[in-house]
Amino acid sequence: MRIMRLALLCALLFVSGQAFADTCTLVMEFDTGRVLKQEGDCDRRNSPASTFKIPLSVMGFDAGILKGEDEPAWRYKPEYKSWNEAWKKTTTPRSWLKDSVLWYSIVLTGELGPKRFAGYVDAFDYGNRDASGDKGRNNGLSRAWLSASSLQISPVEQIDFLRRFLNRELPVSTKAFDMTVAIMPLFLLPDGWTVYGKTGTGFQPLPNGAFDRTRQFGWFVGWAQKGERKVLFARLIRDERKENSIASFRARDALLAELPALLKP
Repeated sequence: MRIMRLALLCALLFVSGQAFADTCTLVMEFDTGRVLKQEGDCDRRNSPASTFKIPLSVMGFDAGILKGEDEPAWRYKPEYKSWNEAWKKTTTPRSWLKDSVLWYSIVLTGELGPKRFAGYVDAFDYGNRDASGDKGRNNGLSRAWLSASSLQISPVEQIDFLRRFLNRELPVSTKAFDMTVAIMPLFLLPDGWTVYGKTGTGFQPLPNGAFDRTRQFGWFVGWAQKGERKVLFARLIRDERKENSIASFRARDALLAELPALLKP
């Protein structure tokens, strides 16, 4: 009953907010490709933001830079200038994904180097495959996947990447697949379902390329699993007005509330 009330509340909030956000929701059976739900414009590309930590984790483990769930443990340095107090601590691969620590991503891409980093993005056929960063600034290693920068991906392409990841079709080691799954954030649903999902948020671009700090975007992408059955999902919210809550958390919480009904046989 409590879960039903939560689902109803989230659904009502989602519906009431429709006029103020452009939202795509795509939910698909992993094995058959059968679409369980598709709403909104799911072909339009957007910055992946912190959902890019999924392919970045695959790169890190394949390259041998990331060693295990808790190794390497990199210490926070003042020069990272993190705005989030929760990031100002020693971070491991597991806490990197859990807390979505930006500086850890940038240290990792620095270890990869521009040639290897761009090579992975291209080999993964990830979105538009543009790892160059902000135009004319040569900052792909620190900016490419953020907000209005070069790397862009649609919800449909997010689902396709996840399908190839779970099918182990990417040109990487077995360890890279296994360890990325091992550090993915988990959410438990009723009836034995486990959700593996990653949020990502940022600001939408203005025509001049600057950030519009009055309009967020927010992702929640991943898969739900129970036994041998897997269901892929991607939700992307693009706010049309200033909101006080984080867009990716709204995307996550609303979809988690909706998934139990969608997952019924």
